[in-house]
Amino acid sequence: MSSHLEKPTNGAGYAEGQPLATTLTNGQPGFPVYHRKFANPAPLGLFSFASTTLILSLYNVSARGISAPNVVVGMAIGVGGLCQLLAGMWEFATGNTFGATAFSSYGGFWISFALIFWPSSGILAAYEGKPDELASALGIYLITWFVFTFIMFLATHKASVALSAVFFFLFITFILLAAGEFTGKAVIHKAGGAFGIVTAMVAYYVGAAGLYTPETSYITLPVISLARSD
Repeated sequence: MSSHLEKPTNGAGYAEGQPLATTLTNGQPGFPVYHRKFANPAPLGLFSFASTTLILSLYNVSARGISAPNVVVGMAIGVGGLCQLLAGMWEFATGNTFGATAFSSYGGFWISFALIFWPSSGILAAYEGKPDELASALGIYLITWFVFTFIMFLATHKASVALSAVFFFLFITFILLAAGEFTGKAVIHKAGGAFGIVTAMVAYYVGAAGLYTPETSYITLPVISLARSD
């Protein structure tokens, strides 16, 4: 009989009390187990959204005489699209359904918007000689995003005043831009651009509020929580 008692094992074959990090089955050395903490992906998504929205909105108000929005295509694909889509996927991992839905969807919006003005897509070419039809098609496109944004706005009423403000100004932006396309009135289109600028500024603020935490900064920004305590 052995002079040493065998250590009881758990269901996975490891000795009780023996860390998983040091042993795998068959006596093979284990890989270290790290308890990782997810970073907050919201500032990335908000800054990406705000920056792309600001650029397009400045074009929409004809800043410095700019009337063609095509320069925003690269920004819409790389920042508004890709960065927001990544932020949305990371929000899924953190368990934030609202953030995942919002960032992923608006990432898709920016990519789809860029494709409209991407020459190789042939989308604008299909409407050559049909300016009224193009305006109606863009109006319907924008109205759809107004509906989605309004639904998302209603889901912010337990979040914060700052986040609600982002979606409030955004759905107004979409409805004005759509109205500008349907009516053909430049003043309404510019009003949509002005509200887009406000939306971008508020989104910058919310993104900065998430970035400036007590652990990383001496600056904190209030967002005014709307959550009710039981």
